Amino acid sequence: MSVRHTEVTAEAADLEPCGQPDHPDCGIRDVLDRVGDTWSVLVVVELAQGPRRFRELQRAIDGISQRMLTLTVRRLERDGLVLRTVYPTVPAQVDYRLTETGASLTHLVKQLADWSLDHRAAIARARRAYDDDHPDHEIR
Repeated sequence: MSVRHTEVTAEAADLEPCGQPDHPDCGIRDVLDRVGDTWSVLVVVELAQGPRRFRELQRAIDGISQRMLTLTVRRLERDGLVLRTVYPTVPAQVDYRLTETGASLTHLVKQLADWSLDHRAAIARARRAYDDDHPDHEIR
């Protein structure tokens, strides 16, 4: 794997299609790593319902730690999917909302969620069958 795929890059050019034979995915992996991340998907799903404060997000997303939520919203903000607004109050109030780009992602996330719900029973059956056929495997 190239360095380009493991480092966080600051240049937008790294995400543009390059057409170089030594870089066939042309930045797609960088974007999919972010929008396909479990926590990012759940944050997008929650913010699709409207702006949320940090604690509201944390309560809505079962199992996410404060640190992971902080990292997730910062990464989504960096990628231009989430807008963080700080209000000049004491104490300061902060809310998060989807940007136009982030909002354009919600229909895809919903389709994935709907597909997951529609196929979860079949996937559970396939897993049980695989586990029965391969009792010594370590895949979970």
